[in-house]
Amino acid sequence: MKRNLFILALAAFFASCNNETKESSLNDTLNTETEQSSDGAAVISFTKDIYEFGKIKEGEKVSYDFEFKNTGNAPLIIKNAEASCGCTVPEIPSKPIAPGETGKIGVIFNSTGKSGVQDRVITITANTIPEVVQIHLIGEIVQ
Repeated sequence: MKRNLFILALAAFFASCNNETKESSLNDTLNTETEQSSDGAAVISFTKDIYEFGKIKEGEKVSYDFEFKNTGNAPLIIKNAEASCGCTVPEIPSKPIAPGETGKIGVIFNSTGKSGVQDRVITITANTIPEVVQIHLIGEIVQ
């Protein structure tokens, strides 16, 4: 009986060592694939990812163009830009941005019905690594 328990424990030990080796090998493979993918991917680099518009009166509209450059090695395709509030409307380029080229994401913020400090987040989804990035429109609404 003791012999069977010893053999069972020994088998479990070797099985767990084998899994660690497989897991380590799988992680190495995944890391290599990610590195290779990022080498040929688009990269969005914003000139400024936060725009502070200062103080404005309630009801005023603020517009700003977030300028960016594709510093990657593949055409940049912006799939979507979504604001944290319906009061903020982003406009994305309709065509791919070639490597080394620049583009802009226009944003209009309508302060009607708002007061106090505002931080409007625009979430951008693109064919980049990471796939999702955020930009901010910050300011204060005074009465």
